[in-house]
Parts: sequence; C-alpha cells; structure tokens
Amino acid sequence: MPSPEFVFGSLHPSTSSKDVTNYVPRLRYCIYRGMWSQLPENKHNEAPKNPRVYDSDLPTFTTDVRMQKVGDLFATSAGKADKDELVQGSGGGGPCEAVYWIKEKGMQWRIKGTAFIVAPDIEDKEESSGVRTVKSEVGGRMRVVERAEGKEGEWSWGRELTGHFGNCSPGMRGSWRNPPPGTPVKGEPDKDHQLAQKVEDLHDPIARSNFRVVIIRPDEVESTDLSDPSKARRHRYTFNGKAQDGKGEWDVEELWP
Repeated sequence: MPSPEFVFGSLHPSTSSKDVTNYVPRLRYCIYRGMWSQLPENKHNEAPKNPRVYDSDLPTFTTDVRMQKVGDLFATSAGKADKDELVQGSGGGGPCEAVYWIKEKGMQWRIKGTAFIVAPDIEDKEESSGVRTVKSEVGGRMRVVERAEGKEGEWSWGRELTGHFGNCSPGMRGSWRNPPPGTPVKGEPDKDHQLAQKVEDLHDPIARSNFRVVIIRPDEVESTDLSDPSKARRHRYTFNGKAQDGKGEWDVEELWP
C-alpha cells in the first residue's frame, strides 16, 4: 500500500447516563506495521533481528500505553482490567475491528477479532497473567516456517518488540516522550516530556516505557472488491482452528457486496 493507514475500532466503557449500552465505539487511524513475527525490512533499523522462524496472519501497529485504546483493550477483555495500574504491562484481548481501504485497487478489507498488547514485561522472569495470555493467545496463531522446526528457542518476544521500536523513525520514537496524550495543556511540560523530540537510543528508558505493539488476532476477515462494478463481490474468511498442525484454517464464503 502506498500509505498503510487503517481505521482501528475498539469499545470504550460508557461513562454517560445518556448512553444506552455499557460500551461505546471509539475509532482512530493507525499505521500498519506488518504481520507479527515478520518484521518489515528497514535498512535504518539497527536493532538485532529475530531469525525467520515464524509466520502469522496477525497484523500489528504501534501505540503509546497512555492512549485510550490500550485501556479499552484491557477493560473489554476477559479480565476486565479497568484501573491504570492494571494496563501497564502485556495483556489485553478486548474485541476490535480494523478496516483498510485500498483506493488504488478499489478494495476494502475488514478484520474482526481481538487485540493484545506487547509491553516491556513480555520476557520478565516472573510472567504476569497478561504475559501468559499474550504468549498463549498470540503464540497459538504463530506458525513455524518450513525448515525452521527446532529453532523456536532462537526466537525472542523481547527482540521482536525492540525491532518494532527500531523500525520507527527517530521522530516517531520521540513521540513516546511527548506530554501525556489527551491531558490539558497547562503551562510548560517537564524537560523529559517535550514535543518533536528525536530518539536515537533503542533503549531510551522514557520512550520504551510508553512504547507498545498491538497485535490483532483475526477471527473473521471480509474483502470487498469494488474495482469492477459489474463483478463486485465480497468474500468472508472465518478462522476455524481445525488444521492438523493446530494452527487452524480459514473457511471462505462468497457474498454479494
């Protein structure tokens, strides 16, 4: 895609008596960062790379732990973590949707599933329940590539996380040192939290403490081809989890658009 933006939707716990449901939708544009375990090549990225051990069908994007979407994915997960101190690590698993519109091809892709957060605690010696959830739910959809059997131990979750940080430009890395997103502008922010900073250090403590990778685990994908109005079609792909390797397959159904 010339520009890999997509719309990411989450559910936010309702705080208004005017809302007729307990959750309300929240949408924002995000940047697609490749499939999890398949870090896109970037000649400017000096971070150590994982060996090519896994494939997946799990789209990723990066975010800031201080953003609302992170809290949404924890609050609407099975654990329903709704306090700030409970959303600082890996975990989540709340429902989500993502929509890509490929204008040049006249094609829309719509992904329905759940989304998980990868945080700096992903390889702590004492695994939290959130880390165990991510490694189970995400790891269960990662496939060992041909000729890589037996090399799983060479692949690191933490190395992949740092690789995603390194794939961002110094200006983008600096955004994780911005003043807290969505907070009122009152005077000058402190020296560690300024706009338009550039971060070269792949282990900058402030930027890395706020940096997160979000992994979308699709359960259903719809493609709508509108490139030729006389042949327009929609295809629905539903994950069935029935493959012999345990990683699942996709059922396909052709629909009118």
